[in-house]
Amino acid sequence: MGYPVVILLCLGLLHQTARAVLMDKLADIKICGDAECSYVLSMATALDDFIAPDCRFINIKKGQMVYVYSKLVPDEGAGVFWSGSVYSERYVDQMGIIGYFPATVVKETHKFVEDTVKVPTSKMDFYCD
Repeated sequence: MGYPVVILLCLGLLHQTARAVLMDKLADIKICGDAECSYVLSMATALDDFIAPDCRFINIKKGQMVYVYSKLVPDEGAGVFWSGSVYSERYVDQMGIIGYFPATVVKETHKFVEDTVKVPTSKMDFYCD
C-alpha cells in the first residue's frame, strides 16, 4: 500500500521539475559582495511599483524595502537589473523570494559591502521554477 504513495509523490516531483524553464540570460557578469553572492550588498527603497514580466523578476511595491544581492553588469544596449528580495510587513508572502528588477525603480539607502567582486552569471541565475 505504501509503494503507490511513493510512486505518486515521485511523479508529482517530476511533474513540478518538468515545468522549470531556463530563460534567456540578462547579462554575463554580475557584481556581488562575495564569490557566492550570498552577502547583501545594500538596502534600497522602491520609488515606484514594478510588475514582474516573467518568472525571473519580482514584483515590487512603491515604498517597499529591497535587499540587493547582486547587480548585473549590462551588455551593450541592455537594461540594468539588480537581484534582490523585498521586505515589508504588508507583503509577507513575497519575503525571501529573490528575483530581478530594474535598478531605476529603487534608490539605495544603505550599503553593507564596499568591496565587491565580479562573478560570471550562469544559466541557473535565470532559472524559472
